[in-house]
Amino acid sequence: MDENHDEWQKEEKRIENIKRILSEKKNELIENNKELMGDILELRQGFWDDVTVNMDEPDEAIETYASIKQQAELLSERERSYGQFHKLVKLYARQEDSPYFGRIDFQEEDGEIESIYIGIGSLMDKNKEDFLIYDWRAPVSSMYYDYAPGPVQYETPVGEVTGEMKLKRQFIIRRGSLQGMFDTGLTIGDELLQHVLGGNATSHMKSIVATIQKEQNQIIRYDKNKMLIVQGAAGSGKTSAAMQRIAYLLYRYRTSISADQILLFSPNHMFISYVASVLPELGEDNMRQVTFQEYAAGRLDRDFELESPFEQLEYLLSDRDSQRLQRRVAAIRFKSALDYKNLLDDYVKGLTEKGMKFRNITFRGQTIVRAEEIHHYFYKLTGRIPNRIESVKVWLLDQLDAFQLKEQDKDWPVEEAAFLAKHEYVEAFNELEEHQGFNEDTFDDFAREQKLLVKRIVERKMRPLKRKIEKLKFIKLRRLYEQMFDMLSCPAELSEEEWKDICLETKKALNKKHLYAEDVTPYLYLQDQIEGRSVNTVIRHLFIDEAQDYSPFQIEFIKQLFPNARFNLLGDYNQAIHNLYTKAPSLLEEGEELEEDRKVEHLYLMRSYRSTKPIVEFTKHLLPDGEKIEAFNREGQKPRVHKEDNEDELIKSIRETILSRQKEGHETIALLTRTKQEAKELHARIGESFAARLIYKESQSFEKGILILPGYLAKGIEFDAVMLPEVSNATYNKEEERKLLYTAATRAMHELDLFYTGVMSPLLQSVSEDLYEIK
Repeated sequence: MDENHDEWQKEEKRIENIKRILSEKKNELIENNKELMGDILELRQGFWDDVTVNMDEPDEAIETYASIKQQAELLSERERSYGQFHKLVKLYARQEDSPYFGRIDFQEEDGEIESIYIGIGSLMDKNKEDFLIYDWRAPVSSMYYDYAPGPVQYETPVGEVTGEMKLKRQFIIRRGSLQGMFDTGLTIGDELLQHVLGGNATSHMKSIVATIQKEQNQIIRYDKNKMLIVQGAAGSGKTSAAMQRIAYLLYRYRTSISADQILLFSPNHMFISYVASVLPELGEDNMRQVTFQEYAAGRLDRDFELESPFEQLEYLLSDRDSQRLQRRVAAIRFKSALDYKNLLDDYVKGLTEKGMKFRNITFRGQTIVRAEEIHHYFYKLTGRIPNRIESVKVWLLDQLDAFQLKEQDKDWPVEEAAFLAKHEYVEAFNELEEHQGFNEDTFDDFAREQKLLVKRIVERKMRPLKRKIEKLKFIKLRRLYEQMFDMLSCPAELSEEEWKDICLETKKALNKKHLYAEDVTPYLYLQDQIEGRSVNTVIRHLFIDEAQDYSPFQIEFIKQLFPNARFNLLGDYNQAIHNLYTKAPSLLEEGEELEEDRKVEHLYLMRSYRSTKPIVEFTKHLLPDGEKIEAFNREGQKPRVHKEDNEDELIKSIRETILSRQKEGHETIALLTRTKQEAKELHARIGESFAARLIYKESQSFEKGILILPGYLAKGIEFDAVMLPEVSNATYNKEEERKLLYTAATRAMHELDLFYTGVMSPLLQSVSEDLYEIK
């Protein structure tokens, strides 16, 4: 800390002045917008009073529509203004607490020295002539993250600006009070990082704008190729950089991109809740978030019971039948690869000539159009399959319209009309009165009313069938996917036995309306090739976190779903736990090949900030190439390995360790097991006495406290203290599970404890005893 008393007093005086200006601006804004809130309430209450409604004639109907639209647009504009006002008031309140975190003194060539203060939002003086604070995303602010004092430069929309940084200063300001001040020659001084990283874990991810590192800033402001791939070590700030990047994009392109044009594919719901507060804290609306499983369920869950990736992983970790496990692994590996996509493409190409499967179109037990007729009509057409399917749909709807007219002359709708509710009779009468006109000379009112009722009944009964036709349910898609396994010969990469087993197991699951996780993407892909691609042209930037767990087939499929999007893939191939056994290739491991493609940029984050240095040194030795990972110099206790004689002693040791961690002030303690079943068993033994929360579904949210969960559900999350309850040879005994153990251990920020009975896991034998304490 700089102890210069005069400088400290100057900065304190400036903070007080900034707080006064912020308070004045906030109060002025609140006062000015009282009238706006009144306008909104008045518009809402009197909406229909100011609209002339007349639907009798076409001209009046058009005028009514225009009147409603004008009133709605006026209300919408007022509500948008109020929304912006509300966001600005919240920003001013946050700035009053901590107005800025950095200062650089910059001298442009042949110019004067300017002191530039950097915070979470910009602030201008009363005359709106000069910036008192610059937004961290402004072009000039990039110097703070990228340079030490000396020659510097930064990019602006009109070109490059060069000069010299004379001073770089960092602040810790809390509750409007200056608590720390550091002049530094580093990108971001260790003092500030130590202060930030030394705190407790929270139930929501924190913004890192005050401590962004140079390599993270490169990711945040990246603006070149269409695909950015970030490979980062555990705790290196990949997700944090991604969230700040989203905030940067919303600032940099605020006139052309909105939050609903950015989509994040998240690993699970606990992660979604964990990152939910980052953007609002920065004054931005949240982007759209979804898991790939949710996307798939939205399209398939009415037709299938879907296996989730976590259920698939749980199966791989729990099945002790080695032969059955090997067969499943072969299926997952085969169906994850791009070669399988190519086989599907060839299959679809063949369907243009023969093989399409359709359903009979039936109504009340009567066949309207036979499947053979649809098949014949389809193959009379030419062109792409989706275009032909669209023509078949139109033709079928015409057939249904003709059939509907004939049904109106039958007895069954007349019989049903006799049992209609009173209000349906009244509605029919009113419709006749409005559109056909009753008068004293008419004599066939009953017949006309009866005819209208019959028409309504037939329309209502046929409506569900028409909706199914609109949704292309006349295609036997499940049968088409199943048929592929009958038509394809054994692929070169599989043995005849493996291929036979894959075909048999896939068809058995399909017949039970169950879709394995490895079949979800191929099935959706086949559906798009047959029915037409379900593309989204709105999304401009798409982020995929934990990208190492997506198969090459999945990534290619998602690229086709979002043709207008720039892609941001973030992950760590050392945490690729969803392909533990399959060893499927990951985009993150193909850096050299990808960099030859000028449309792809591959960046790396190898310095870990989450954990203390002793924890990082321990966990990186779990990996064959862990020497690439660099630990941030934050001291702490070495991980502790507890060897116990039996299971009762192990549970006792876990209980004592939990109490110790609580006494040390750790608020979030996670006990990470290998499987869901192990988590349930552990919770049954200690959960009640510690009010521990059991998490075993990917849909559960993250909260503070003592948590017991499988390690694979904790990806992307961090905890004050982590305990691995059983790291014996009986639990972690396969080389394929090394990444799972590494992922679990790297969730720890401050403390890591490992427990075992019997023989220690062979996966820990690569770690020197100097790197941990034996308890």
